[in-house]
Amino acid sequence: MTETYTAVDVETTGLDPKTERLLEIGAIRVENGEETGVFSCLINPRREISPRITELTGITGEMVRDCPESGQVIGEFLDFCRGPILGHHVIFDYSFLKRAAVNRGLSFEREGIDTLQLCRRFMPEEEKKNLAAACGYFGVELEKAHRAVSDARAAHLLYRKMWDLFGGENGEAFLPRRLEYKVKREQPASKRQKELLRDLLKYHKITLSAQMDDLSRNEISRITDKIISQYGRIQQKR
Repeated sequence: MTETYTAVDVETTGLDPKTERLLEIGAIRVENGEETGVFSCLINPRREISPRITELTGITGEMVRDCPESGQVIGEFLDFCRGPILGHHVIFDYSFLKRAAVNRGLSFEREGIDTLQLCRRFMPEEEKKNLAAACGYFGVELEKAHRAVSDARAAHLLYRKMWDLFGGENGEAFLPRRLEYKVKREQPASKRQKELLRDLLKYHKITLSAQMDDLSRNEISRITDKIISQYGRIQQKR
């Protein structure tokens, strides 16, 4: 069993790390089997938080208005980490964290332990495998679902519970494995891109949910293409 690791969970504005942003990072540092530290930080995503995400997490725009952006806290989080990272579907958390790190010019290469994969191996097929369901099945306390520190601690306790039950003859399943997620540093949007998007928004009377000056070149390009596809180009007056 791996005795030193960092259990981690992130809350985000959506599911795609290419287009969505971090809202919260929560982590539990475990060293030699003992909890030695807690990391908890709300993050300003510089865009509106959808009602669906607020309903799911309880995080509102007002709560994060004066919070730091991801680039301001990712270095502190990396310093906090020890060993591999552990999480329930850990590649999801890793993809958002690595993107934030790379955009800050930082390296974040890690091995990972995925409690979701362990659940798929050791739980009955008919049982749901999400974190809340797995914790209920194994009798692990989950204080507050979809808040980062609570979910990180639950994944940590779930890992140890499954080790107690299944680790003896299945030790290899509990070892960390290299996480693979490729990402390039995002470039800021050009002045021309911003001008084109402003013109489109004004022409089609659309309100942008994100702050334009915070958009990367790829993000602003995707938004512009989506608007043109849905509403059409600006028609020049004859």
